[in-house]
Amino acid sequence: MDAKDYGVMFILSSPSGAGKTTLTKKIAEENSNFSISISHTTRTPRPNEIDGKEYHFINQEKFNLLIENNDFYEYAKIFNNYYGTLKKPVINMLSNKIDVLFDIDWQGTQQLKKIKDLNLVTFFILPQNLEVLKKRLLNRHGGQEKLIKERMEKFNEEVSHWEEYDYVVVNDDLEICYNKILNIIKSEKKGIKVEKNLEEIKSKVKKLIQ
Repeated sequence: MDAKDYGVMFILSSPSGAGKTTLTKKIAEENSNFSISISHTTRTPRPNEIDGKEYHFINQEKFNLLIENNDFYEYAKIFNNYYGTLKKPVINMLSNKIDVLFDIDWQGTQQLKKIKDLNLVTFFILPQNLEVLKKRLLNRHGGQEKLIKERMEKFNEEVSHWEEYDYVVVNDDLEICYNKILNIIKSEKKGIKVEKNLEEIKSKVKKLIQ
């Protein structure tokens, strides 16, 4: 079957709090041909999360069984919890020409990139600065100082993987960042690669991890 008969897989990764989940949801909500791949996770749901919408929440035993059955495209341990992408729903969406969005980290991205014949485009989202990042984490995890500190300490490791991605976009303004990603997606769908400003990205990364 011709590649045009399938959807495309678009990955958005970022350090915790840089906006990948918000951007992924915005793309899916405002563009009818996109669907979000809903990961399975062993972590506890947050108060505003619904099982089957943000994640499929399962226990470790069930997660291990899915690993044993080779049901995952990718899975990883992140902040002491496991996350994974099931193959079957993704394959179903792609075969129906639906473009699939992935809100996953660099570990999952590395695993997907190793699989042959996947039509894959990857984005890494950088925050405007560390102050904005910490503010977002405080809004999400207010009062959980240990958890926020853990995520901030993980920042440099996560950002160090930016060069493994096709595109790097700075989320200094949600609407601008969204439009940049959408324009790249439209170009990629036409088979056109968008040039990266590597020097600008390197300079931004250097400022972030100093």
